[in-house]
Amino acid sequence: MAREYDTLERRSADERAAALARALPAQIAAARALPGYEKSLADVDPATITDAAALAALPVLRKSDLGGAQSQDEPFGGYTPRAASEFDQIFQSPGPLYEPGMTGHDWWRLGRFLFAAGIGRGDIVQNCFGYHLVPAGLMFENGARAVGAAVLPGGTGQTDLQVRAAVNVGSTAYAGTPDFLKVILDRAAEMGETLRIARAVVSGGALFPSLRQEYAERGIACLQCYATADLGNVAYESEAMEGMITDEGVIVEIVTPGTGDPVAPGEVGEVLVTTLNSDYPLIRFATGDLSAAMEGNSPCGRTNMRIRGWMGRADQTAKVRGMFIRPEQVAQLVARHSHVHRVRVIVTRENEMDRMQVLIEAEGGDWTVYPHSIHEVLKLRANGIEVVAPGTLPRDGMVIEDRRDYGGDAI
Repeated sequence: MAREYDTLERRSADERAAALARALPAQIAAARALPGYEKSLADVDPATITDAAALAALPVLRKSDLGGAQSQDEPFGGYTPRAASEFDQIFQSPGPLYEPGMTGHDWWRLGRFLFAAGIGRGDIVQNCFGYHLVPAGLMFENGARAVGAAVLPGGTGQTDLQVRAAVNVGSTAYAGTPDFLKVILDRAAEMGETLRIARAVVSGGALFPSLRQEYAERGIACLQCYATADLGNVAYESEAMEGMITDEGVIVEIVTPGTGDPVAPGEVGEVLVTTLNSDYPLIRFATGDLSAAMEGNSPCGRTNMRIRGWMGRADQTAKVRGMFIRPEQVAQLVARHSHVHRVRVIVTRENEMDRMQVLIEAEGGDWTVYPHSIHEVLKLRANGIEVVAPGTLPRDGMVIEDRRDYGGDAI
């Protein structure tokens, strides 16, 4: 049986239900007192919300609700009890959408995941998540500190420097997107260097089965978690690698997409998450991601609910090289050029790397401006751009076509 991060991981069903009956009313009461929930929770008696069934009767909170409520006076839209200046960090996601952060012990709860991956005191984690505006870098640094590991804040890019740093300081673990580790390993081989990295914790993109196998063949045990800037850690893999175990600081529901109605056990639906974080209480927050609940407990001995991992999007949003591409961004790309009729983004996978091709249906205009526009709006560089004649693209409502084979794995 695996070690435990704390006693919460192996609670019985009765113990877990009793703890939820205490924590959930308190969290609903805290949320109800905030301006952001003034209308949606006004008629709710927090004392009656003591289990998942009662929680399912509450309204769904969507990312568009957060963004629509945010303003210069209320950067977090009235969904936190703190002023912006009272948080340790403020982050910006595409939109823009602002999220708060704190440096308190395991605030994003990533320590539980790193512990499950076997990372702890004596390890040096080369953290290749971004530190600029986005929270991922600090989320994983916070988790590494919680388990007693040292951190090399590598950030993104600069492959040669990453290799040199890994060699010189003796990095033993990697944190970052799944693809970038391969870039570092391949470059190290070209430079004639041998790295000591034996464990990897990844998120922000799909860990494809073939890539996980390649890492295993290189002597690296690679596990993934499902985390977001708003929610922190939602679910994570253990050494059992049978689904993803729900984090102890959240409540996960699987509902029919676009509604708040729970699906039958085992059916695929949209993931809703309620946090138990009093600094940022999100109630029935819709992630837009699809998954399904699994029966039974993990073979590793952890007893919380498991989900099957990431199984697609309830909308057409796709994550490419760790960045989300949303239909509204594609619409912005069309609106930017008067001669462009339609745009279709096609995402594929080649040599264990994401590739993004952009098809532009246009008539006339200066085609040389497209690479810059795509990078500015989608925040990614296209691997290929093809301009096609008006009427060429299918009229099927699809603007983002994800052709990657996920093999049932999560992100």
